[in-house]
Amino acid sequence: MASTYLTRNVSCNRQKWTWSGWIKRSKVDSYQNMFASGTAGSADTAFNFNADGALSLYHREASSIRGYFESTRKLRDTNGWYHLVANFDATNATGADRLVIYVNGERATGTMHNTLPQNDSGYIGNGSAADIGRMPSGSANYYDGSMAHVHFVDGTIYGPSTFGSTDSTTGEWKINTSPSVTYGSGGFFILKDGNSVTDQSGNSNNFTVGGGTLTKTEDNP
Repeated sequence: MASTYLTRNVSCNRQKWTWSGWIKRSKVDSYQNMFASGTAGSADTAFNFNADGALSLYHREASSIRGYFESTRKLRDTNGWYHLVANFDATNATGADRLVIYVNGERATGTMHNTLPQNDSGYIGNGSAADIGRMPSGSANYYDGSMAHVHFVDGTIYGPSTFGSTDSTTGEWKINTSPSVTYGSGGFFILKDGNSVTDQSGNSNNFTVGGGTLTKTEDNP
């Protein structure tokens, strides 16, 4: 059972951010948080896997879902890597574009169960713990698998082409190891080459291992 997670108190633009990471799942059939902040089931914002393998990006206040997008596609492969991008943009004039997920360069189709109200503020960035690999409150829903090249961009929305591209020979989606982005003061770039939680963005927004053991693997995206 996974119990490893990374943690940092994050202060940033609570209405607009981008998360990007390469992931390889080790276990399916359970809820697993990749990036989250708040109190599970009460007041939280999270990018996670649902138990059936669908991706979800949501925001909740006072136990009420304010915005919730769920992908149609189920990501249940434990052999290959996925590149995931989550865009949280409450400032967007178009409701369907306020919660957006990309998988391997393509925008995920799915269901907007609740449209995030314009200019809502999520819990990512409120100065409390934002965890990679679980929900901070109650040690809930640990992510089980590998992660690499995790970016968080404060205040700017970037699509997947910033972090990856299609290989002209193989046609496969491949990693951009040094993307050109404006991270903003709360942004970070960790797990670039191995298991280092030292921020590579230039902001010195380093994470710590909050629990478990962060193990380096030679498997990579």
